[in-house]
Amino acid sequence: MSFLSPGYFWLFLFVAALIVKKDFRGFSIRAYGYVLTLAFIILALTRPVILQDPLKKEMMLSDVIIAVDLSFSMQARDVHPSRLIKAKETLSQLIRVHKNSRFAIVGFTTNAIILSPLTQDRELLEHLFGSLDENMIMTKGSSIMSALELMTKMSKSKKPSVVILSDGADETSYTKEAEFAKKRGLAINVFMLATKMGDSIVLESGEFLKDAAGNIVISRENEAIRELSRATDGVYTKSFDELLNALESQRSDDEKSEQSVVDNSELFYYFVLLAIVSFLVSNTTLKKYVLAFLLLFGVSLDASLLDYFTDRNIKEFKLANAHYRSGEFEEAISSYEMVKSSDAEFKAIVFYNMANSLVKLKEYERAKEAYMKSLTLFYSKEADENMRYVKNLKEQMQAEFKNSSKKASLSKGKKKKKKEGGGSNMNVSASSGSSDAKDAKEVSAQKKIDLNSNKTKLSSKAYELINKEQVDEKQPW
Repeated sequence: MSFLSPGYFWLFLFVAALIVKKDFRGFSIRAYGYVLTLAFIILALTRPVILQDPLKKEMMLSDVIIAVDLSFSMQARDVHPSRLIKAKETLSQLIRVHKNSRFAIVGFTTNAIILSPLTQDRELLEHLFGSLDENMIMTKGSSIMSALELMTKMSKSKKPSVVILSDGADETSYTKEAEFAKKRGLAINVFMLATKMGDSIVLESGEFLKDAAGNIVISRENEAIRELSRATDGVYTKSFDELLNALESQRSDDEKSEQSVVDNSELFYYFVLLAIVSFLVSNTTLKKYVLAFLLLFGVSLDASLLDYFTDRNIKEFKLANAHYRSGEFEEAISSYEMVKSSDAEFKAIVFYNMANSLVKLKEYERAKEAYMKSLTLFYSKEADENMRYVKNLKEQMQAEFKNSSKKASLSKGKKKKKKEGGGSNMNVSASSGSSDAKDAKEVSAQKKIDLNSNKTKLSSKAYELINKEQVDEKQPW
């Protein structure tokens, strides 16, 4: 048995405190009933489930690219608690609620960078943007065009949906951007994160941002950006529900995906029933009726209820590594995809091992993306070197292919190398492809990363890129 919300276990501290405070011998039947009732309620809150084997299901996915304005004006607080924090919350809610889609994230100021390529991994997306260090972003301007140019390269869809989370940026007219987006088939939806009244912007020194004349700059909603959504059949809105409806109407079958659907058996209602029974038995005169009720329905506890130490993720991780060692790389990838964890360091190892398996299958583009995800979650020298190796290898193969097309007769006698089981000419860490029960426990025991408080491992070069060509605005927009 596993628990979907194990964080509620800390409530048992109150139960322990209650027991310690009063001598057991002085407990009445009613007191015992209260303790048991509270314990059963806590267990119900932890969402106990019996994990079932996953079922494979084919589905069509649409591509949604989210562009987030990271400029200095997004720190204004006319939208509570701030425009940037609201953008984080909206993005997190969007990727959780909008199903059957692949998401990519672009961050932009006067320049744009890719924060995540198209992926279905929602845990990775939330971590990437939720832990972005906004203090490293100093640009006070923003350019929508830089984001549009980058987004056109991220999807092969004929008409990908685009969501821009912004206060409207700086331009007074978006005619040029609208023509660019319409020509390239982008459906642009603008989620406005500013008000008409606007707000002042506080600098790091504590002073307000001022214009050239010394007047305090008030950053307001720039409705000029509405031209983008109007020209591309998108929506301009401040309503999350309206945004969801627009994305649903813009759906297109861009990518076929085989997903594993797990229908776990929920057990929380058993604990709710036990809580009700213990309360009635200890506080009412209905004891005999309660006992008759239990006998009638034959309520019994499955032995698996006590097995709350079972960690399915570790089992799946070990199985994937076993497939890798045996040279069964496709099976290894499928098993790695089944591993779910909120521990960024452990998830980074999973992506790293998955990338190594993809390299064995010569799927270098997917391998590069997996290495990128691993590095974003937790930096390691091995993953960095392997990603560079894959990139160089791909370029080398393309060059050799061009050369062989001119001299095909010289390459007929060459033979392809056989796949090797588990070995690699790349740097593979000890945790990759060789994890037994001890290894898995060591991985789990590593320092945990709080996804809500720690900053993402973006390199300083990434922040330099987002701040490129920065401008110090002195005029309200």
